[in-house]
Amino acid sequence: MFRVSNNLVGILNIITFLISIPIIGGGIWLSKQADTECERFLEKPVIALGVFVMLVSLAGLIGSCCRVSWLLWVYLLVMFLLIVLIFCFTIFAFVVTNKGAGEALSDRGYKEYRLGDYSNWLQKRVNNHWGRIQSCLQDSKICKTLIDDGSSTKVEDFYKKHLSALQSGCCKPSNDCNFTYVSPTNWTNNSTSSLTNPDCNLWSNDQNVLCYSCESCKAGLLDNIKSDWKRVAVLNIIFLVFLIVVYSVGCCAFRNTRRDNSYKRYP
Repeated sequence: MFRVSNNLVGILNIITFLISIPIIGGGIWLSKQADTECERFLEKPVIALGVFVMLVSLAGLIGSCCRVSWLLWVYLLVMFLLIVLIFCFTIFAFVVTNKGAGEALSDRGYKEYRLGDYSNWLQKRVNNHWGRIQSCLQDSKICKTLIDDGSSTKVEDFYKKHLSALQSGCCKPSNDCNFTYVSPTNWTNNSTSSLTNPDCNLWSNDQNVLCYSCESCKAGLLDNIKSDWKRVAVLNIIFLVFLIVVYSVGCCAFRNTRRDNSYKRYP
């Protein structure tokens, strides 16, 4: 006899199975449409995630509806490992993103970002993969709006702009350089310029170079990662509560399935 817990597990896994189909479809679409290395980098993880969700859903669905004890056991084991993994990642995300923030400047609408202010672990990860990341940033054209503005933007208006962390770090020289403003992406050295900040030597007015190799660009990316990871960590907490509820219901379904199988074996 079916129990309420078995029905609930079955319904939940039908929903997650249906969700896995567009995830896999999205990964296949990315593989066909990808024009840049960034997009190609995403396709395999997306497809792998979709296949994983589909297989776990099938195990839970078949195990609960067909009363297959070993499949439900595998399903519960995977769910338990997933709960532990997400819990550990959530704690790690909060710890890693605890350091670092943009530096507010007087009379500026934007902030400055310094790589040394962020977690050493994040710094190492970014430095180790900067070649690929830099290529992705250039392909994403994050500086396009500033380039398109050209000389039509007066220096006073530019200083009031609210730039994103990536635009501030990658599309203009550091405020430390004290370069002379020509346009948002065109700056020149002068007698009062300072080169104490290593980024000042890396700046180029070439639209394909700008400050993509600068430490400030890496810092701008880390600030984005920090914000994104904190949002993900909050969502993970909500997802954890959901998984724990599903896991508890699954345990009840597993117990019911074993009990029903025992009754069949020993009438």
